[in-house]
Amino acid sequence: MTLRMLFLDMNAYFASVEQQDNPDLRGRPVGVVPVDVDSSCCIACSYEARAAGVRTGTRVSEARRRCPGIALVRARPERYIEIHHRIVATVEKHLPVETVHSVDEMSCRLMRNEREPADAVAIARRMKQAVYDEVGGHLRCSVGLAPNVLLAKVACEMHKPDGLTVIDHGDLPGALHHLDLRDLPGIARRMEARLHAAGVETVADLCARPKADLRRIWGGIVGERWWHWLRGDETHLAPTRRRCVGHEHVLPPHLRTDRGAWGVALHLACRAAMRMRKLRYWATHLHLFVRPMKENGGPLWEGRARLGSVQDTPAIVEKLRTLWAQRPRRRPMIVGVSLTGLIPDRSATRPLFPGERRRVGLSRTVDTINERHGPNAVYFGSMHGMAVPLRIPFGGVPEVPRATHADLGSPASGYLGAPNRDGYLGSPSRDG
Repeated sequence: MTLRMLFLDMNAYFASVEQQDNPDLRGRPVGVVPVDVDSSCCIACSYEARAAGVRTGTRVSEARRRCPGIALVRARPERYIEIHHRIVATVEKHLPVETVHSVDEMSCRLMRNEREPADAVAIARRMKQAVYDEVGGHLRCSVGLAPNVLLAKVACEMHKPDGLTVIDHGDLPGALHHLDLRDLPGIARRMEARLHAAGVETVADLCARPKADLRRIWGGIVGERWWHWLRGDETHLAPTRRRCVGHEHVLPPHLRTDRGAWGVALHLACRAAMRMRKLRYWATHLHLFVRPMKENGGPLWEGRARLGSVQDTPAIVEKLRTLWAQRPRRRPMIVGVSLTGLIPDRSATRPLFPGERRRVGLSRTVDTINERHGPNAVYFGSMHGMAVPLRIPFGGVPEVPRATHADLGSPASGYLGAPNRDGYLGSPSRDG
């Protein structure tokens, strides 16, 4: 009874959703792009496109060259999030979802009476069939079963698409020896180079090293955890302290202007502030960066400002406006905003003055309204008329907004109103 975890990964998720929704795309190479311009890149591609050499990250111009018949489809994040929630609901009819790792990955813990291989495989097969029957017959998923979540993810990756793979305790570590080091989650280029420098060239070498060696290679207790994970053990992970909350955005062509980039930066700051409050932190510093278009030349520009200890959006926006005025005037391509130096709510120094306390309370009230009625039910007046497309961050699943691609304040969006004295803009009720 060593199988404890089930890991489910939706295969070529964004592209598969497009093929599910549009019969004309089925069986064809499909690339999903944020914007259909040659300088953009594929953020997802179907298995038919992969067979022609197109991968995630392939530039649109190169994708067209490698696969002349590829169908390039504009990403629809709201639809992918909607389908994600339907998948989670379907999976939970069979096992409780313990962790959602990203919009297309989740893991479940097997109960004690479900851990025999035959029982676990039967559950996995029913779960896969339910996804096809209840969510979409053209959506495929792979499932991995293993003693811990890392090995369950590794098993899931072994056979795609539509695979079901079991790594039992008795299979270890031999079942891993044929893998490349980078096939293990958490080992990328830099970690691979560090392993090579320590004489670890293969996964077999890694599994053969004693615990002390791995601790030295990783530079701490994480190495010991790897030693246990590779042997099928589960280790307790101490809670970590978050150091920053932030977002960055590759600007679509129509927003690569001062006004467009400022609107995006403002949205990112407000979004980061809301996330920070939800996580119960206070920020001490603000970081803004702007990367210019390549043809404009010049390096990445970064600006930093001290906030003190704040949680309210107006104070953050005030500092952001100061930093924005300091940036070089070059056509922007990427904008990023981060709140750093985070202090847990229990350790933060509360505002002394009534006006500051009022702004914190107002920001929290705005969060409550937006959580109930949609992310842009109430927003800053300076954001009026600006549109920022929704993006799905790696490892996160944002809520589906009620208005994303429509301009805030436009008749199409339904968000109309006038700024109040604190700079917020309210929309009329949409509940009838």
